[in-house]
Amino acid sequence: MFYPFPKEERYYHYSRYLRERFNSRVYKISLDAGFTCPTRDGTIGYGGCLYCNNDSFTPQRRAPISPISKQIVEGIETLKKYRKAKKFLAYFQAFTNTYAPVYELEKLYKQALSFPDIVGLCIGTRPDCVNDEIFELLQDLNKKSYVSIEFGIESVYDKTLKWIKRGHDFSKTKWAVKKAKEYRLHTSVHLIFGFPTESAEEILDSAEIINNLGINAIKIHHLHIVKNTQLAKLYKEKPFYVFGESEWIALVCDFLERLYPNISIQRLCGEAKQGTLIAPLWKLNKSEVIQRIRREFEKRGSYQGYKGTEIYKGNNAL
Repeated sequence: MFYPFPKEERYYHYSRYLRERFNSRVYKISLDAGFTCPTRDGTIGYGGCLYCNNDSFTPQRRAPISPISKQIVEGIETLKKYRKAKKFLAYFQAFTNTYAPVYELEKLYKQALSFPDIVGLCIGTRPDCVNDEIFELLQDLNKKSYVSIEFGIESVYDKTLKWIKRGHDFSKTKWAVKKAKEYRLHTSVHLIFGFPTESAEEILDSAEIINNLGINAIKIHHLHIVKNTQLAKLYKEKPFYVFGESEWIALVCDFLERLYPNISIQRLCGEAKQGTLIAPLWKLNKSEVIQRIRREFEKRGSYQGYKGTEIYKGNNAL
């Protein structure tokens, strides 16, 4: 089996992938372009998904949104000052960043790419908010710049997607990922583990389903119950089990052992804005959790893909 990372690193860091692609460290600049979402504006529903309070992850959303150009300039200046960074990705992160007419998206994306130090785009969206016209735009931009599309799929199980009021089923995810790959786009998915609708065994079984999608990268996030969400209300009325740090660390290692080694890892746990989190309340911070995951792998003598068989041949390295 081919491993695109030294096994002593234990898993395929997305930062390694970017460094090898661009021959340099590359940093993301998180952007808020003022998009909304079909589960918030009435197209599918109101109030967002069950767990959603985007202010807990993008805390400045209630303030007036700065122009994209200003956000990029400020982001570049900060990262150059504190990280000595030279290359950047414009990361359209907040809400659903393909949820607009294609001519508006083209203007927005090209504006971001007009900065010489911006080497590409990362576009966070939903699998039900893309179409061929959008894919054609991204394919055209991808001819000169790196373009990665990140689908928030949250789960591979329809029972969970229904429970969290996601507004689409897993067949829509499979369609969107397949189309993105047909258009030769670097494709990532975002999963949340910890919903009470899924057992630990089902979470681990989802690794094989993800392997067969043929994606390039993945983000894994533990479920946050944050204030001012529908989920917080449900949790208060009927508390359900949430992962502790040690259980999460073991679960992540178990999952990654089953995940193909050519899928780069963009995230292994998340963080919420201080003061918004109800549960789980961990003592370890994000960096400490990552360190513990690495130590657990070392203890086991294992790594990403350790329990896999053969790399999925259709998963092109983009």
